[in-house]
Amino acid sequence: VDDARAGAARERARRGAPRILGDAPALRQSVQAMQRAAAADVTVLLEGESGTGKELAARLIHALSTRADQPFLEVNCGGLPESLLESLLFGYEKGAFTGAGQANAGYFEKAHGGNLFLDEIADMSPKLQSSLLRVLQDHSYMRIGSTQARKADFRLICATNRPLLAEVKAGRFREDLYY
Repeated sequence: VDDARAGAARERARRGAPRILGDAPALRQSVQAMQRAAAADVTVLLEGESGTGKELAARLIHALSTRADQPFLEVNCGGLPESLLESLLFGYEKGAFTGAGQANAGYFEKAHGGNLFLDEIADMSPKLQSSLLRVLQDHSYMRIGSTQARKADFRLICATNRPLLAEVKAGRFREDLYY
C-alpha cells in the first residue's frame, strides 16, 4: 500500500499536481470529489470563501485529468473590466478596435485541449455570462471583429466565493449558465 501511495505521489508530482496535506475526513472527501471531477472531464464549479483553496483545487483537477499535458489557463473575472475580459477570453482580429494592431488568440483558443479556470465567475457581467453560455453549449465562439466561428475543446473550471444558487435567485447570475 505504501509503495502504491508513493508511486501515485510521484506521478502527481511529475504532472505538476499540487500537494494537499492533511488527513481530516472532510479534506479526504474533497480530494476524492476533485479526483472524480478530473476523471469525468465535465465543467466544474468550485464554491467557497476566499482563501479556501479553490485555485489549488482547480490546479489539482487539471493535473489529475487526461488534459494534464495540455494548457491550464486562469483568469480572474472579478479583477478585469468587461471589455478587457471579453477580449482576453474571445480574442480579437486586427483592427477590431483602436489599438488592435494585430490579431490575438483568446483564452478559449489558447486553452484548446486543456483546462480554463475562471475565478470569481459571479463577478462576470450579464452580457459575458450570456456569451459564455453560448460557448459552453457547443464550444464555438468568434473573435471580436470576426465573422468566422471557431471551435475549441477545453474543460471549464469555475470558482466563486459567493453561493451561486443565491446569486441566481437574486437575479445576478443566469440560471441556465448555473445549470
